[in-house]
Amino acid sequence: MATRGVCCSGGFLLLLLLTGSEARIHKLTLNNETRSSVDLNNFGFYANGTLDVKLVSLRISEQLTNYTAYPLGFTLSRSRVNGVLSYTQAEETDVCPLTLPKSTNSEPLLLFLIDIKTLSVNVKVMGDQDNLLIAKPKVQPPQGVRKEREAVPEAPAAPAVGGGEPPKEEDKVTQEVQKEKQEPADGEGNRFQLDKVKQMTLALDKVNGSYNFSFHIVFSLLAEGLYTLKFHYCRNKGPVIKLPYYFSVEVTEQNPGGYLSAAEIPLSRLYIGMAGVFFTAAMVWVYTLMKHRYSVFKIHWLMAALAFTKSISLVFHSINYHFINTEGHPIEGWAVMYYITHLLKGALLFITLALIGTGWAFVKYILSDKEKKIFMIVIPLQVLANVAYIIIESTEEGSIEYYLWKEILFLVDLICCGAILFPVVWSIRHLQEASSTDGKAAMNLEKLKLFRHYYVMIVCYIYFTRIIAILLKVTMPFQWQWCYEFLVEVSTLIFFVLTGYKFRPASNNPYLQLPQDEEDVEMDEVVTESGALEGISKVKKTCNGRDRPKESTL
Repeated sequence: MATRGVCCSGGFLLLLLLTGSEARIHKLTLNNETRSSVDLNNFGFYANGTLDVKLVSLRISEQLTNYTAYPLGFTLSRSRVNGVLSYTQAEETDVCPLTLPKSTNSEPLLLFLIDIKTLSVNVKVMGDQDNLLIAKPKVQPPQGVRKEREAVPEAPAAPAVGGGEPPKEEDKVTQEVQKEKQEPADGEGNRFQLDKVKQMTLALDKVNGSYNFSFHIVFSLLAEGLYTLKFHYCRNKGPVIKLPYYFSVEVTEQNPGGYLSAAEIPLSRLYIGMAGVFFTAAMVWVYTLMKHRYSVFKIHWLMAALAFTKSISLVFHSINYHFINTEGHPIEGWAVMYYITHLLKGALLFITLALIGTGWAFVKYILSDKEKKIFMIVIPLQVLANVAYIIIESTEEGSIEYYLWKEILFLVDLICCGAILFPVVWSIRHLQEASSTDGKAAMNLEKLKLFRHYYVMIVCYIYFTRIIAILLKVTMPFQWQWCYEFLVEVSTLIFFVLTGYKFRPASNNPYLQLPQDEEDVEMDEVVTESGALEGISKVKKTCNGRDRPKESTL
């Protein structure tokens, strides 16, 4: 989101949260987890992209007696667009996704079913697959060797000193089998071409009551797309008593050339380019302020500060994505600088929009009680949005906190967007009433027209960045979803330029033709309503934006 608040202790909060952030190298640990499904990550893979999944530890409740009815394991599915999976029918019902029947759907789907009784992982390949799976298979000793060893009598203990008898042939064979079981021949696991092998069994290790295994996938050209990795514990699906489990997993995703998803690869160049555009716009705005320095108000400089802060924020955002792409995680120093400037930009944006809407500095220097209440509501909400945004960026997608704070951020952002419209609506209503009562209909109608344009601009900006752009994101192909960020940045630039043009410091701007204080309005009413001075009005002449002595004319 482009609108975020700022709080005084933001720097300390950023440092604390970024310490545990791993970006594209994901490490997730869940304790006493009861969810039946955990979303691990979404990632767009190009050809030759790789996915490494390492189940570090899995501990389940000892109360689980009937495993066959309650499978557990991973699913890896591809979706055409963001958030729309090809195999969603099981998620909407009580059917376990790990028990899906063989479908005629051509979309690739991999099922990793963990069998704790046989210490194995059964892999089912569904849909059109052309990927390469590298994993440690479950190796069973040959039957002949096992029977031969059972028939061989127990060998005598080796002598304490000296050579001893050479090992028997059966023992040599048994040792080779055990060595093959522990270390595959290629050193990293066997290779399975998924278009040829539709089912296989991998090794599941058990250490001190916890289960672990790993696999590695190389994506082919035909299998490019946006993939979703999930963990399922079907025992907890439906209205049943939830049994907790302990879960720890490490996931590393890569595309050729870096750790960024397909939709994120262009973002570093996009942000640095837009930073240059915003900086240029800010310099043009400062030149305009210097050219019309006698018509400049404090809020004009606040608008300039917003443009520069936006540019700096985009620079740090670009640097942050560069290090994520090269290192797999952000560099703390650059990440903190990005968050600080990003949050300052969000605070300045809301404050500037609200102040323009109330007419502060342009028209008056005192806010009414209603306008003060708007700031008392918006600023604390922005602090909350601040915290929510940092937590979302620093928390793994599979954690419960991620979804909680994501919902909080969405709700708070909508409330703030709606709140900043109230001052504009109040100003429009005041101008409508004033146009028919104070005898300055022509001037008030000009100001009313300007405020209406400003209201429409804010509504269009909010509607486009919060609704239209998101709808476009979920309908675009996975490799073009970076266009969402491009549309948001371009719409923000257009909104800044239009706002600056509408409220530019120029002597012929109808907004700036308002009296500079309420005393002037009251004096006008006294002079014009006096019977003795009927037809006499007070004229306030200006020269280059500065007040001259007031004169009374007929």
